[in-house]
Amino acid sequence: MFGLILPSRPVLTPAVLQTISPTQYAYTFPSIPHFSHIVIFLIPGNDLPIGACAAVYIQFPGSPEFVLLGAIATDKQSAIFQVNNNSSIKGLANGSAEVDMDADLADGNSLPGNIIVGISLEPIETVSAQLATMKASSGSNSTALTIVRRPPSTKVLAQRIIKNAFNFLASFAGGEGGNEVVPLKSFQDWWKKFERRVEIDPGFLEREGDG
Repeated sequence: MFGLILPSRPVLTPAVLQTISPTQYAYTFPSIPHFSHIVIFLIPGNDLPIGACAAVYIQFPGSPEFVLLGAIATDKQSAIFQVNNNSSIKGLANGSAEVDMDADLADGNSLPGNIIVGISLEPIETVSAQLATMKASSGSNSTALTIVRRPPSTKVLAQRIIKNAFNFLASFAGGEGGNEVVPLKSFQDWWKKFERRVEIDPGFLEREGDG
């Protein structure tokens, strides 16, 4: 179900993935030679349960504890964790949804022995809350499983501009014989008003439902 990549080493596939329980899995590999990144990814063709993510934990040689690194999900199917010499692991993400994961922990990468990476299926809300707590307690600048909202497409923005203009100009329409005419001055007034609003609140068109 899950794969793991260490630079310069063979890809670890589900063939060597240990099943601890129906919701818990683990990869075990030597800490040497030294590595600087860990990549966790969901094998294509696999889906996680609705509302669940795959939380990723690591245990270094000589440490009894597993440290939460971050998570991957159905809409965020891979994550890169950078192991730095300053004893931190930074999570970088690839995929469609905008999700970032960071964690600070002791650098056991250079110690001889085996490293265990555990993968656990857990509710997204639970993992997000744990990462937020870690961020608050460490006082670091890391981000905890944050969903970043994508800006609307050009088409949607254009539709909202047209809607804004129509709502403003409709009250000025007049004419005879069923032909509605909008005075040019009304359009100029709308454009000035629109420009002022963009200057005051540049992001108003990006907010869903805002005309």
